[in-house]
Amino acid sequence: MDKKTNIDSVGLSRRGFLVLSAAAAVALAAGSFPNTVKGAESHVLPPLPYPENALEPIITARTIGFHYGKHHRGYVDNLNKLVAGTEYASLPLERIIAASARHQDKTAIFNNAAQVWNHTFYWKSMKPKGGGEPPTALKQMMADSFGSVDDCKKEFASAAVSQFGSGWAWLVLAGNKLKIVKTANADTPLTANIKPLLTIDVWEHAYYLDYQNRRADYVNAVLDRLINWEFALENAEQ
Repeated sequence: MDKKTNIDSVGLSRRGFLVLSAAAAVALAAGSFPNTVKGAESHVLPPLPYPENALEPIITARTIGFHYGKHHRGYVDNLNKLVAGTEYASLPLERIIAASARHQDKTAIFNNAAQVWNHTFYWKSMKPKGGGEPPTALKQMMADSFGSVDDCKKEFASAAVSQFGSGWAWLVLAGNKLKIVKTANADTPLTANIKPLLTIDVWEHAYYLDYQNRRADYVNAVLDRLINWEFALENAEQ
């Protein structure tokens, strides 16, 4: 199997989703997000892990303002409207994603819940003055799985750039090996038996104000100067 693959090749399609309990366990391990449920029926927008201008000049405060303040917030608001009065109303975010993923009549709920989670994970996948050399333990995993850190980064960048239309590129842990996968739209490895370690958002709203159609420039800048290797290692070790 190629190290870089699409969602179907590693069992990430909706047909391959695991049962709810297993999916929730993977979700909680991947980033250990705080519970986003406030009361019984209200999800809240998680705070950014840094100020809006902290990723400049790679990603400007203007982009973060729209991306986080409009798009991410919009998914939270839409999710609250969609789950109000339903069996999903009192569930934490990760369980909503797992429970709605296999049901075509719940696509809107899945899309908004997954996008809330994906974006929260994306913000944590970057940090000011990121990039550089990964921690030793992660570097060894990358060498074992890809040959070298540079080869891993090339696979990651290729997946992000080649994703047709909107979507995500992910560094994941599948068994004891690292892999690169990509997902379309709101799809996520969250509910498969694969642990996400990092992600890069390649929806146009993530980069268009700063890079226009130069997706590759955005992706390579994130990998070189913002990617949070320490967050990846934390996820791998959980």
